[in-house]
Amino acid sequence: MAATSDPLQRGLSAPDFDLPGTDGRRWAYADAAGPDGLVVAFICNHCPYVQAVVDRIVREARALREAGVGFVAISSNDAAAYPEDSFDRMQAFAERHGFDFPYLHDESQAVARAYGAVCTPDFFGFDRERRLQYRGRLDASGRQPAAPDTRRELYEAMRQVARTGTGPDEQQPSIGCSIKWKE
Repeated sequence: MAATSDPLQRGLSAPDFDLPGTDGRRWAYADAAGPDGLVVAFICNHCPYVQAVVDRIVREARALREAGVGFVAISSNDAAAYPEDSFDRMQAFAERHGFDFPYLHDESQAVARAYGAVCTPDFFGFDRERRLQYRGRLDASGRQPAAPDTRRELYEAMRQVARTGTGPDEQQPSIGCSIKWKE
């Protein structure tokens, strides 16, 4: 079922996390943040919206790292009900798609709840002071292939955050599969 992310609540402080990564280590917010901010992306393996944009997520994570903005992805889906989102399948997904950023497992779903994550993908962009400056989509393509002239909304917004400390006033919500909450 499709869901839409909530509107930006600019200035909210980023909740911390301490989660296991597919790379075999534990990650906290401070470990993943770049000098100019951090993108926290809630994704999962099986969502067709994520699958449609995963290569662009990898591209944007690399480009943002070069701009001083860290990137971390978190899967919070109920893996008991959705085994394709299990930790071992997360590891395979990260390897298959060349993730060079942390992909973390939020088994308790406490981190997703603390952030107010709604869907996959759901992007939260924080400035260097850990204040929320972006809550929106990757780009306008949704589940379709991106046209050559598709604006790189997340990338442009976070470049602005890195330069000025403030995200754009106009932001479009992310649309994707609803997070699969435990009963």
